[in-house]
Amino acid sequence: MLTIMLMTIIAAMVSFIMLFGAFLLSEKSKKEREKSTPFECGFSPFKKARSPFSLRFFMITLIFLIFDIELALLLPLGVISLSKSTSIVSSLGLVVAAILVGGLLHEWYQGALNWVK
Repeated sequence: MLTIMLMTIIAAMVSFIMLFGAFLLSEKSKKEREKSTPFECGFSPFKKARSPFSLRFFMITLIFLIFDIELALLLPLGVISLSKSTSIVSSLGLVVAAILVGGLLHEWYQGALNWVK
């Protein structure tokens, strides 16, 4: 019990020393105004640095993530088919694929996949 307490105290001290060292080393200079500007090349910015993000790119990103998760769901089915009945695994894969194809068709009919309007 004593060794666990000693190791916890040492770990806390090392963490505090590392945190304090990082705080001292990462202090930013307030004299460098040019570093805080949006562009360091010397040109004045033509637009705001925070321009609004297009929702079309956001929708495409969501669709990509959904199909990426689909791969994470479908890839283990090959390993599961070794221990379970292949008809059950195949039907499970078809159900997942049908749900995703239905979602893709819904997005297509809603016009979320059209780039030019």
